[in-house]
Amino acid sequence: MDPTIIVHRPRPAGGRHVTVLGQDIGVAHSDRDLIEFLRQSGLDETDAEAMVDGDSPEIEWIGTAAHEYGAA
Repeated sequence: MDPTIIVHRPRPAGGRHVTVLGQDIGVAHSDRDLIEFLRQSGLDETDAEAMVDGDSPEIEWIGTAAHEYGAA
C-alpha cells in the first residue's frame, strides 16, 4: 500500500511540507502540527496521534528521519 501522507524533506528555514493524497496541507514544525493537519483532513485526533506516534506505513518521511523538523 502506498503512503497517503507524505512529510517532505526539511525546508532551509525549518519545518516540513505535508501532503495528504497529493494535496499540500501545510508546513509542520512539530509532530503536534502534523497531528493537527491530519485532524483537519478528517482523521479523528486519537487516530492521527496513533499514526504519527506509531510511525504508520501510511506516512512516508522523505529526506531525513521521522519526527525531525529543524532547518535543512
